[in-house]
Amino acid sequence: MAERLDTPKEIRRSFLPRVQRNPDTVGRIAERFARFMGTGRFLLYMSGFVVLWVTLNVVGAKSAHWDAYPFILLNLFFSVQASYAAPLILLAQNRQDDRDRVAIEQDRLRADRALADTEYLAREMAALRIALSEVATRDFVRSELRNLLEDIGDERDTAAEAATRDPSGR
Repeated sequence: MAERLDTPKEIRRSFLPRVQRNPDTVGRIAERFARFMGTGRFLLYMSGFVVLWVTLNVVGAKSAHWDAYPFILLNLFFSVQASYAAPLILLAQNRQDDRDRVAIEQDRLRADRALADTEYLAREMAALRIALSEVATRDFVRSELRNLLEDIGDERDTAAEAATRDPSGR
């Protein structure tokens, strides 16, 4: 089959096969692994594995002894497990730090918006107070009506006094 001349040829620089297409895959696996290693289930499984290992090597049949008393092979397994666990846990922590950093930035932006909204509302309330200082308030209107009623009452009283002095109404 003829190759296309308008596309570059893919050059493989490694003899190892490509394991992943998505660079986030290893991070997600590391998080699952770190999450599992922090559970009681993992501790129970690991304790059961050690008890089974020691039991089979100490009490088991003569042919079942593959790891003598200092349990060198078991120590090797733990060393390999720890050598993989530590970097994977660190990778999971780094990913969590990145998520925390993004969440903190979003919280800061949200707080800035809330502060700006609060300042805007405070300015609007101040403007309303200034505008209302020129508008008649309920108490002002009541006092004016009370004064007007008193003035009307005083005029009636003076008119009544004048009528009693001069019955002709003059």
